[in-house]
Formats: sequence, C-alpha cells, structure tokens
Amino acid sequence: PVIEVPVTEYSPIVPNFAGFGINQAIGHLDFYPNGGMYMPGCKKNPVSQIVDIDGIWEGTIDFVACNHLRSYKYYSESIISPDGFLGYTCASYDIFETGTCFPCPKDGCPQMGHNAIKFKDRVTSGIQKLYLNTASEKAFARWRYKVSVALSGKSKVSGYVNIALYGTGGNTMQYQIFEGTLKSGDTHTHFIDVEDNVGTITKVKFLWNNHVLNPTLPKFGASQVTVQAGEDGNVFNFCGSETVRENVLQTLTSC
Repeated sequence: PVIEVPVTEYSPIVPNFAGFGINQAIGHLDFYPNGGMYMPGCKKNPVSQIVDIDGIWEGTIDFVACNHLRSYKYYSESIISPDGFLGYTCASYDIFETGTCFPCPKDGCPQMGHNAIKFKDRVTSGIQKLYLNTASEKAFARWRYKVSVALSGKSKVSGYVNIALYGTGGNTMQYQIFEGTLKSGDTHTHFIDVEDNVGTITKVKFLWNNHVLNPTLPKFGASQVTVQAGEDGNVFNFCGSETVRENVLQTLTSC
C-alpha cells in the first residue's frame, strides 16, 4: 500500500508561490494534518525560527520550508506515540472540522506515520483521505473529543466557557468550548484536540469568565457535560448541581 502525507509548502519570501510538496491525493491512505497546507507553529517570526530549539541549521531550514518539514517530525514522534495521530476519513478538512466524520469507525482510525502499516488490510484500490490536527510544537500528537456543556444559572452575560478532562490516562489543560452569550438552559458543543489520551474519563472541571468586573456577581454552572472520545466513540456523562462565580472551578462527576 502507498501511504502519503500531502503537505503543500508556500514560500515565506514570495507569497502564494508553491515551493514544496503536493496537495493531490496519490496514495491509498492520504493524511492531511491540519488540512495539509499550513502547520501550527510555522508562522513564527524569522528570528524565532532561526534560533529554533532544535538548532541553528534546522531553524534556518524551518524558516524556508517549515510546513513541509513537519512531516518528518510527525513521523519520528509517531514511533513513540503508538496510539496517536489518528486520521479521520473525510471528504475535506472543512467537513472534518464540523465533526461530521467523528468518531472513528468500529475497526478504528488509521494512524499517520510509523503505525499506518497496521491498517494495510484496510487499503483498497481507491483513495482514502484522512484528516487530523496536531499541536504547534512537540509533542505534536493530539486526541480528539466532542464536548457538550449544558449551562445553568440565573443571569445572562457575555463570556466564555472552558472545560478540562480528567481520566485514567492523564489530565488535560482547559479548553474553550464556547464564547458569546451565556444563558441558563443553553447547550454548547465543540470539538477539542487535547494533549493526552485521557483514557476512561472520571471527571471534568468547568470554568467560566465574562471578561469584565460585574457588580452583580453572577453565577453559572454546568448542569451536564457529555464527552465523546473520537478513538472508540465511548460517551461519558457528568452532572453538576452547583453554580459558581467566574474563575472558580466547578467539578462534575459521573451521573
């Protein structure tokens, strides 16, 4: 089977000039990390890239072909991340971002990089386009989750909602699920790509903020949080009965 990571590199010196890589699907499994064009972390200023942590020579090369050179960095990390870099079969990156191609099928998602060979039996005569997101720097591997948050409270304010996942495989940072008008009874859903495969999720933590000092001291809480893992489709439900002031964590447990 032919496995390809199409990455189109555009010149930082001559805008819109295609310099390296291809965008066409030519393999049996074609992985498009971050859509296959612009890689997170490659829009740093020239000085920061030249003094890249990996060395002056590599930093200079990164300035010229950063997006394209992410391919070998992803591959090398995939060797030590045997359950990472899951690629979701989808028609396009835009559709992938909507969550239409989520979660993985029962027989699993092919993995970009060293472990793609595990899925050679899935290769057919056709072409499979697979999409995934990565981090902007090491560690690049990310695990995708669908998070839905139902709000409770007596106020109506403009702000944002963050969620952190806690599980048997580790914990995550806080990830923003929604920004806008916060109102009791509303449910907000967002896809997040987190830094750890948290395994069985045991609890979640909710935090909100409305950006400004509010003399009425409003309180909000999450009455329910539902999390679905992209890897196996497992769904975890968590319930809460309290409301909290901004920047105060609320812990929700299984219900």
